[in-house]
Amino acid sequence: MGPDVPLLNDYKQEFVWKRFPQTVLGGPRFKLGYTAPPYIYINQVILFLTPWVLGGVGTALCEVTIIPDYYAAVLSGGLMLIASFIIQLLNQYAQRRTSTVERLQNQNTLTDEDDYDFSGCLGSETVKFIIPGKKFIVNLIFHSILAGVLCGLGTWYLLPYRLDLLYGNLGGTVMIFVFGWITVCIGEYSLIVNSATETATFHAQDTYEITPLLRPVYILAFIAVDIAYRFVVSVPALIWANKILHVIFLFLPFLWALGILPPLDALLLWGMEQTLQFVLGGSPMSSNFRLVITFIISAGVTISAYFIPDSIGFVLFVSGFGFLLSLNLTEMGIVLLRKSGKCSRISDSFHWKVTWKELLVYFVILILVLLESSLLHHFCYSAFSLHSPQAIVSYCLIVLLVFLWILKEIQGAYVLGIIRNPFFQNDIRMLNVFMKKQSRLQKAALVRRILLTLVSPLMMAAYLSLDTSLYSLPSVSACIGLTRAYRMIWQNTENALLEMVIVSIVQLFVFNTTVWWNVDLDTGIRLLLVAVIRDRLYQLVSKLQFAITVLLTSWTEKKQRRKSTSSLITINIIFFPLVLTFIILSALLSSPLLALFTLPVFLVGFPRPIRSWPGVVGAAACVCSDTVYYQQMVPGFAAALQSAFASGSLGVVTPGLHFLCRFQDRLIWLLILESGYTYCCVNVKGLELQETSCHTAEARRVDEVFEMAFEQAENTSRFAFNNHFGNILTPCTVVPVRVYSDARNVLSGIIDSHENLKQFKDDFIKVLLWVLIQTCYKKSKVKENKHPEQWEEQELSLSQKQQELVGQHHIEHKESSKDLESFHEDIGDEWSDDDIFEILPHPKTSGIKPVITAATGGFSIPGSVQTHIDAHVEQDVAVDKLYSVVGFGLPATDRGNPTHVEHFKMVEFNSSYSKFLSIPQDWIFVSLVNLKMREMKQMFPTDWYEFVLTQLDFHHLSEKPSALLEEGIRDRALRDLYVQGLTSIYYAFFGMENSSPSSAWLFRAYLGGIPWSISLDWLTGNPELFQLALKAFRYTFKLMVDKASLGPVEDFKELLNYLEEYDNDWYIGLVSDSEWQQAVLQEKPYLFSLGHDPNMGVYTGRVLTLQEQLVQIGKLNAEAVRGQWANLSWELLYATNDDEERYSIQAHPVLLRNLTVQAADPPLGYPIYSSVPLHVPLY
Repeated sequence: MGPDVPLLNDYKQEFVWKRFPQTVLGGPRFKLGYTAPPYIYINQVILFLTPWVLGGVGTALCEVTIIPDYYAAVLSGGLMLIASFIIQLLNQYAQRRTSTVERLQNQNTLTDEDDYDFSGCLGSETVKFIIPGKKFIVNLIFHSILAGVLCGLGTWYLLPYRLDLLYGNLGGTVMIFVFGWITVCIGEYSLIVNSATETATFHAQDTYEITPLLRPVYILAFIAVDIAYRFVVSVPALIWANKILHVIFLFLPFLWALGILPPLDALLLWGMEQTLQFVLGGSPMSSNFRLVITFIISAGVTISAYFIPDSIGFVLFVSGFGFLLSLNLTEMGIVLLRKSGKCSRISDSFHWKVTWKELLVYFVILILVLLESSLLHHFCYSAFSLHSPQAIVSYCLIVLLVFLWILKEIQGAYVLGIIRNPFFQNDIRMLNVFMKKQSRLQKAALVRRILLTLVSPLMMAAYLSLDTSLYSLPSVSACIGLTRAYRMIWQNTENALLEMVIVSIVQLFVFNTTVWWNVDLDTGIRLLLVAVIRDRLYQLVSKLQFAITVLLTSWTEKKQRRKSTSSLITINIIFFPLVLTFIILSALLSSPLLALFTLPVFLVGFPRPIRSWPGVVGAAACVCSDTVYYQQMVPGFAAALQSAFASGSLGVVTPGLHFLCRFQDRLIWLLILESGYTYCCVNVKGLELQETSCHTAEARRVDEVFEMAFEQAENTSRFAFNNHFGNILTPCTVVPVRVYSDARNVLSGIIDSHENLKQFKDDFIKVLLWVLIQTCYKKSKVKENKHPEQWEEQELSLSQKQQELVGQHHIEHKESSKDLESFHEDIGDEWSDDDIFEILPHPKTSGIKPVITAATGGFSIPGSVQTHIDAHVEQDVAVDKLYSVVGFGLPATDRGNPTHVEHFKMVEFNSSYSKFLSIPQDWIFVSLVNLKMREMKQMFPTDWYEFVLTQLDFHHLSEKPSALLEEGIRDRALRDLYVQGLTSIYYAFFGMENSSPSSAWLFRAYLGGIPWSISLDWLTGNPELFQLALKAFRYTFKLMVDKASLGPVEDFKELLNYLEEYDNDWYIGLVSDSEWQQAVLQEKPYLFSLGHDPNMGVYTGRVLTLQEQLVQIGKLNAEAVRGQWANLSWELLYATNDDEERYSIQAHPVLLRNLTVQAADPPLGYPIYSSVPLHVPLY
């Protein structure tokens, strides 16, 4: 796909040009795309100007001093309330008038493309087109009342005499009055008539009709400032704010159209998150529920602290709650409840292991911080000076910060993301060597962990306890600032340490001056301001890097260079101050910098929570067969993240960070949701494994970035420069994770070898014999594990029933009404080697199903088996043989003849040991046994049979195992029983011919596509036996591959080891099997599957090996991710540009655009796996 692919196709362009004017005006549809009667437009104009007209009545009466201003507001509001109800009742009347017709008639074909058949000025179709109406009666009433309030307050807000008093300028008054009423009309129209689709869309669907409230709420917020100004006129700042907001009020329509102002739900969550983080000292939360609960508790603590008059009590209260609120109390409580049995919540992905040791450590730390804070405040307080205790602590904090920064930087691959770290082991190709050399850094990481989790918080608590602002209580600013500071030292220790060092340095250098910083602000507020400045500066730098990357790569990357690129670059240079203003504004609002269509066209996105998406974390994913690989590795990956976060190799752990992890063909997207003292909460997403062109191009660049950092140590210097510094991905470290490595091999020379194919049948007999013996042996152990009395009672009841029903067992040949439309096993040409590309046939059901049944309630006597059939069955065997030769049609059966009833004589085993290994009677196809048993006896591996029996362990029996074993081996009845079972299965698989199977036949049989035969119908009629036979076949195939790769099997002992290893450590089957996914989740050490490459015409073997591998982790530019996600939200939710080949989803090797789109939450993104919030401990 070339770089000049249309940003929007022709249909979407027309759609957007129709939608955008509607968004600007708040709902009126003046651009329809088809011809409409003039009254459609006239009616919309009248409804749009109705609030202005009604407000003008109150304004006119007030200006001529007939009524006071507040009466004018009430009058205009009342008139608007009546008008609102009239408008809504018109819609209700139109809906009821047409409801019967709509039920009886089909929809008009003209409405399929948003077209209407208008019948009159006030016709039903006209009213429903202009006034869609409300879905809920509650909203109808509430929105109507709100419309009246808005019109009344808007009249009061825009009274000309008030505007003249505010500005003292007639021209300004006229401008604000005219354009201010346009803003009010836009808000009223969207509230009461028809809501426009907003460019600032947070949810994909507006279920509860919140969107109509967006514009009125912002208008009321501006009016609220004016109301405060009217009642509190003595505040100069309020006067200036009112003047400025009156001017901004005129530009609200443009702010709504550009999508800068957030929807109400996003605004509420963003406001709570920012307040919790910067005012209350908390952290963004992983869910909305946790955010609300934490916000309420934190606000309650801050308010309660204000009413504590004593400074000692204040210090004890805020230091204790600061530590407690920084802990992961919710998850710790859930774990404790589960251990006590009072909570049955299941959380497979929960990795927090709380024991009494952790609780004891937390309790000791709490006691230490309470003692330290109270004692230092009481005994060591003195005015600040260069030699005061607080100044000494400040010096220690500065040294501690430098030391922690050095210990953190030497843990990662690059220092500051630019220069290669000389202490980091860069060659990761040898796992053991890498882990051994990294052990030196682990010691430094341990020192850093102790300093960060214990020394730093206690030292910062000492600094705060010695502060003079504690003696200015009660004070609102001191209460807020100190409560936040005492919590931040635990909630986010590294950032709190940096902020405290900055405040200390400023205080040390300017403590004797009268600078407002020291005079007007206490320490807590200084820390708060430094925190906000630090966060906004970090965002500004990241946004500038993102903007520069988009701008430069639009030209340097040839595949991204469009015809308009040079023009866009020129515009950005000319309007650089405006672009920089947008970037600074987005940083101040903590909102994403939206690059429209990921082109260098920058807008300010609306503020939203740090998670970027409204839904529950991990609630949705595009699940497929590859999802299971991420499910398997996530628990181990979360455990590996614990050490990586604690060591500092991933940098400072703060909410909102994004990481990209790579292992073979797997890409893992990691998002930090929240953090606290010794824990952080993450969301892990797995991206698709399908190799699309865009996915492959960006994955290749990711591999190049990681290889440059981790696998080219011999070709680079110790202080090499990061050649991919401009990429949004910066390599950090590697972590060992127990995952499945995927190896695919071509089986040419193995599956098509004549020697291997010739030996396959003999190996199949041995493997099948072993599988049958093991199955019967395991069943016998299960029976023996039962209570002895229960087993004796069951044996007695079975014997009594058998004696009553001796001679009543029979074999029925049932006819099927289905015609035989299949091919036979003996047609060799159909299954030849030349036909390897043929589509796998589906097994057919047989026309005759020989089913061995017993009379109702019949059971076999333990230790015996029925082996004799009479002449009728011999005749049926001959008929079956005829069918196998002819292969078409079946003769009619006389339904009047009675069913043949076969009488069996009982053959008891010579050894009581044999009953534990006897094959069930329905595992033998008697018709086939009489025909082919002699041939099977010749092929039967007697030595292997005896060897397998000698390897069985019967120590769980009361008799002597050695004596039982000798008797069992000499028991010819048991051996004949296994010969019959092998005969039934062997010829059901391979047919009656003795020719060697072809490679194509093996492939089809491995998949379960065995050529149809009557005996196969019998075999598939017993699902358990068929699965055992298929299991033996696949084991045999794997044995053939191993013998060709590792050499021939030397003795029975080695063969037995192979089979036991397959049974215990392997899953041999198909990738599409549900058992394959279960095996992955159960962490089977090895998995094997057979496949076919139709392009190359070769058979392939796929082996998954569970082993510890190094997963590469890199940090992403968080603002680049948020900016691309903001564009994705606008493009899909507003422009509805869901074209799979759209420009904004094409591969971008620097921005990783395609991978970023994949990692978005559904329905906009399509990760194949998304975990619930994982709470990872950091100790």
